[in-house]
Amino acid sequence: MTTLVQWNPFTRMYSLRHTTGTLEDYAPFKVWSRAEPADLTFPTDLMETDDHVVVTAVLPGITPDDVEIEVTDGILTIKGEAKHEETAEGDNYYSREIRYGTFSRSIQLPTRVNHKHADAEFENGILTVRLPKAEEVRPQTIKVRAVGKKALTGAGRSST
Repeated sequence: MTTLVQWNPFTRMYSLRHTTGTLEDYAPFKVWSRAEPADLTFPTDLMETDDHVVVTAVLPGITPDDVEIEVTDGILTIKGEAKHEETAEGDNYYSREIRYGTFSRSIQLPTRVNHKHADAEFENGILTVRLPKAEEVRPQTIKVRAVGKKALTGAGRSST
């Protein structure tokens, strides 16, 4: 006996759309579609040394004057605006994928910092923010001191 299955020409298209959507979830950058409002974001790196928390952000096409950095309650916020250049009347675009507008990204810091002594540098579209750790969370070195004459001369050791 043979079973008939109704063929739907859109089944494969749905499967392709589902796979594409899954791939977008794992993409290293945000993919925008025209239907969404401009939600500008950017990649960042967050690292920690013994003395600092360092955040690096990629902001191509942005100038340092267009960036604002805040630290509030252990959260670093980088925000600003990608300004749109006006186009001339006769310009005919075939595609407009570059997004303009405000952007913002908030990052939970891994430890307490002293934001009053923070430093920020901007070079070739790369923003680097160095936040010194608060004194109470920095590693402390404890010196060991010798006590008494025996500890200094080695006296009292048994030689075998």
